[in-house]
Amino acid sequence: MTRTRRTAAAAALLLALPLSVLAAGPALAAPGPGSSTTAPTALSAPATPAAPATGTVAPGFHAELPRPTGPYAVGREVLHLVDQDRPDPWVPSAGPRQLMVSMYYPAKPGTGDPAPYMTTEEARRMLALKVPGTTIPPEALAGTGTWARSGARPEHGRYPLVVLSPGFTMPRTELTSLAEDLASRGYVVASVDHTYENSGTTFPDGHTTPCVLCGHLHPGDAAKVSESRAKDVSFVIDQLTAHPHPAWRYARMIDGERIGMAGHSLGGAAAVPAMQTDDRILAGVNLDGTMEHTVPAEGLDGRPFLLISHAQEGPGEDPTWTESWAHLDGWKRWLTVAGSNHGTFTDLPVLAAAAGLPEPPGTTITPQRSVALTRSYVAAFFDLHLKGVAQPVLDGPTPADPEVTFHP
Repeated sequence: MTRTRRTAAAAALLLALPLSVLAAGPALAAPGPGSSTTAPTALSAPATPAAPATGTVAPGFHAELPRPTGPYAVGREVLHLVDQDRPDPWVPSAGPRQLMVSMYYPAKPGTGDPAPYMTTEEARRMLALKVPGTTIPPEALAGTGTWARSGARPEHGRYPLVVLSPGFTMPRTELTSLAEDLASRGYVVASVDHTYENSGTTFPDGHTTPCVLCGHLHPGDAAKVSESRAKDVSFVIDQLTAHPHPAWRYARMIDGERIGMAGHSLGGAAAVPAMQTDDRILAGVNLDGTMEHTVPAEGLDGRPFLLISHAQEGPGEDPTWTESWAHLDGWKRWLTVAGSNHGTFTDLPVLAAAAGLPEPPGTTITPQRSVALTRSYVAAFFDLHLKGVAQPVLDGPTPADPEVTFHP
């Protein structure tokens, strides 16, 4: 595994940045993301009878995420959170740091309205950044079929919380299939958009922020982004577990003693500094992210960590993984998925297939299989470490999953 994981999927929809975006340039000016009010805002989708939820899909592109595998229906609410104690690190003129967070949770079946995949403006910006010149209408991408229901009534009970962080330049929606599946298995999931670090985030006032950092990361800057994301995640946890006035109306569902974090690419790498600075995060997952912040020599206080990588692209291992692996002082697994690529662990293969675009050379795993494996191993990890349920699939290779190898 090498650092090429960041751009390995250049041939497929949304899997890599075009060279024009990667090139360094002058800093961008951007207005602030919506109002500065501290009150969280829940967004709901318009009602539609479709299930799974779909919007207006143009001929030639129709995508649906795989059905979640757990016993629960899935609810979703979107929160607008404002950190009045922290100025935005990338656009100080915007004022305090503002985040949009999608909350997924076990819900009563048959309640709520179908949840959209993303806003049309978010889809337009994502397409413009990732596949410039595409003929895919943004309405089609925004209408990708999901299984969550906006405003669904919650199930009774208290559930572990898992915070999800997407890859650099990617919106939080790239991990929707994972978020929905975890919620269906009995988790509350907080999927975080890191403002100005992705293709675009729509705020309650209708304003969509640009990707200020796209094309402006220099050597060493990824470490700063990881540190900022760790602060974002801790702030989200603060807001969701605050007493007596948490930011989410269903916060009573969250068991604040059982919290984990998972992320893709830079979002996965950010799990290390997040766990270093926030001992409430009991377990971490890195999905194919080079770690600018390696695990320190003293480890992570014995907390468990799961590494999942795409297939090797060249000789040698990513040195940040090799170093971190040696320093992990608790339960640990390093899994490699044969026939995969950097985007395998996200929704992107499903979207690429719907668009008729090829996967990167060497990719043999199907979109459905990639989603199934990601869901299976991430859920098994959290079931073991946040619920205390034994998971034999994590003990070693199994004939049922021949693509998955275990690092010695």
